[in-house]
Order: sequence, then structure tokens, then C-alpha cells
Amino acid sequence: MARDTPRKGRPRNFSGDASQSTIQSLDRAFDVLETLAAAKGMTLSEIARALDQSPATVYRVLSTLEARGVVEAEAETQAWHVGATAFRLGSAFLRRSSVLERSQPAMRGLMETTGETSNLGIERNGDVLFVAQVETQESIRAFFPPGTISPMHASGIGKALLSRYDADQITAFLKRRALERFTDNTIVNSDALIEEMRRTRDRGYAFDDEEKATGMRCVAAPIINAWGTAIAGISVSGPTHRMSSDQIERIGHLVRDAAASVSQSIGAAAPA
Repeated sequence: MARDTPRKGRPRNFSGDASQSTIQSLDRAFDVLETLAAAKGMTLSEIARALDQSPATVYRVLSTLEARGVVEAEAETQAWHVGATAFRLGSAFLRRSSVLERSQPAMRGLMETTGETSNLGIERNGDVLFVAQVETQESIRAFFPPGTISPMHASGIGKALLSRYDADQITAFLKRRALERFTDNTIVNSDALIEEMRRTRDRGYAFDDEEKATGMRCVAAPIINAWGTAIAGISVSGPTHRMSSDQIERIGHLVRDAAASVSQSIGAAAPA
């Protein structure tokens, strides 16, 4: 006889609902931890007031978490903070949450929604390195196999990543790299590129309008990690006769939303 397989790590023959299976004290501990994580340090009375709990109850939770290094108290100010163990536990999630793994569903969704090839790229030594692709089945399509290198100033993903640079980073980039021309549309003027970065930030997506290859367009948006750093870009690329000018804004919003979804899945804050 086949044995029942426990689902989602539950005990065999478990049939209780979620409200009956939670541990109240553990739930309260997470309330305390989430409250501390949103602040820059809080006293016992501040935490108790924020959670509408008695100081004695909150102190027992804090003492338990402190013993495991999940929170720590600052002796001078008596303020409580998230501790090193919480960071270590969170890092286990970050190790698991590979941007490549997390981007695959979004890339497939973009390809299916737009009918065009979706790509994932990262910055390497001032260029874009393409690391993954979900291809359309159309006979004429963009093709950037993993390992392909492209200059940042003439790439949708590259411009999406550049748009997150601050003024000093942009200045350093422009000093290091010549803006090579590939087509009549390639941006080769520093001031023009800086202005393009401003427009990209404002709309939330970058647009490569036949700037690397005549007849091909690309729309891209940056993927942001938990520290607000752009670590990759996701894009949709295709020929101009299918990615016409009146399609760009719609595709841009789809790509921007896909990038935001991946960003949140690896720990970034939700867009304001």
C-alpha cells in the first residue's frame, strides 16, 4: 500500500489549518524582530508601545532572541538592534535566491506576453555580459547567447544598469570607456548619454532604438538587490517591424514590472 507523503514539511496525517498550527510566542518574536528591522534601534518601551504589548512580555522575547544572537542591546543607549545571527540567517536566503534562478519565470512570462526574446545580463568590466535567454520561436529574432558581450552605452540592459549609477560613477565610466559608434542611432556624446540616463530613470526602463544593430530594438529594466544596487538587467529584444514605436511604452511597462517582481523576490523593497 502506498504511504501518504507529507506535504510542505508537515507531519504525516497532519490536517490542521494554519491558524491552529502557529506558535503564539514564536509569532510574537517575529513581530518584535520585524519592528526592530524597520528601525535604527528602539528601547524596550518603544518596542512595547509599537506592538501594544507589555514591556515584561517584550523583554522575555528580546532576552530569548538575544541569547541566540538574533538581537542585541546597546549598553550605552539601552537601544535594541537586529543582531548578527539574523544577518547570517538572512544570508542563507540570499545564497539561495540566485538572480538567474529567480529571473527565469519572469523572462519566460515576458517572452510569452510579448512574443519576443527575453534576456538577462550583468555588468562585467564595463560591458554587459548576457547570462541567460528565453528565445521566441519567430524565425527573425534577437539572439544573444549566454557569454555574449555588448557595450553598455549601446545596449538596453547596459543603459538600464547605467541609469542606476550616481554622478561620480557615470563620470568614471565615461573616462574609462570610449562611446563607440555602431549605427547612426548610437549615442556617442557624453552629455547625450547622461540625458538618456535621466529619461531612463524617470520612465523606469531603458530603450535601445537600433543603437547596436540596425533593425533591432530592445527594452530593458534593472534588477535591484536588497541594498538598492542594480545587479542585473532584464530585457525584451526584437526586430523593429514587430517592436514598432507604438509598442515600446507597453513593452516598457511589462519589462519594468517584471524587473520589479524579480527585485522583490531577492529582497528589494517594493516600489513606492
